[in-house]
Amino acid sequence: MAGDKQRKHLVERIERLKKEMRAIILAHYYTVPEIQDVADIVGDSLALARAAESTDADVIVFAGVYFMGETASILNPDKQVLMPDDRAGCPLADSCPTEEFRAFKAKHPGAVVINYINSTAEIKAESDIICTSSNAERIVRQIPEHKKIIFGPDRNLGGYVMKKLGREMILWQGYCYVHDAFSWDVVRKAVEKHPGAELIAHPECREELLEHADFVGSTSGLLNYAAKSSGNTIIVATEPGILYEMQKRSPEKTFIPAPKDASQPWSTCTQMKQNTLEKLYECMERRRPRIVVEESLRRAALRPILRMLEMS
Repeated sequence: MAGDKQRKHLVERIERLKKEMRAIILAHYYTVPEIQDVADIVGDSLALARAAESTDADVIVFAGVYFMGETASILNPDKQVLMPDDRAGCPLADSCPTEEFRAFKAKHPGAVVINYINSTAEIKAESDIICTSSNAERIVRQIPEHKKIIFGPDRNLGGYVMKKLGREMILWQGYCYVHDAFSWDVVRKAVEKHPGAELIAHPECREELLEHADFVGSTSGLLNYAAKSSGNTIIVATEPGILYEMQKRSPEKTFIPAPKDASQPWSTCTQMKQNTLEKLYECMERRRPRIVVEESLRRAALRPILRMLEMS
């Protein structure tokens, strides 16, 4: 992490380059605080997809993981899309290989295929509709009851929507290692240690944890709930990068990252943390790594993303 003097110098150079390039910097809430501070828009996957779709900037600099940069490129073929680190992948997206998913899909002809935005461009192209944790429930509600649904790649989010709506779906068995690492046995100890604290959780967590949560919601949903809650102490079961924004919105409250296990106090997305100020500056100065999605794949992946934006 950059020292204070170096950090200030980097921020000044980033701001200068941003004006010269007519660039917009998008960042996810799971990135480090110094990245969030320099970004024009910090958001969850849905908010960032909408920002990428609507921006009039010439250059989009995306501080996130690879599928996010791909999505921005799919939505903006005529713009430069840069990422500070194009090796910042998403293990959830990688858990769904294209050929294996095609074979899985072929076993259920006629099913509507809904895939989470945390997926590769190839998997998006195999989909009828994309969703995020913010709109998954809303989108599934719009599918006629007689239609079978394949939901991937996150089994926990799919299972949560199934239980919430009482709607059977065929689930791909992928998961986010950050959220799947939270077990109720471990988190319960934090709840017992802080009597009166609320427990809020992301729907990518296991069902065993979700059934004990006071509130379950997407990244933006958790932020909004935390700001409005009358509680003074909130245990948060998601990637702890979000606590930076929560604390800014509610400085008088205490936010506690839910524990993962004794050896690692909380669960962190190491890929999101690969975005640093140094890499952000270098990618803007060098205009690379640049994310480009091949045109036929881009068109195929664009269709289900646009359906998502229309339906949500």
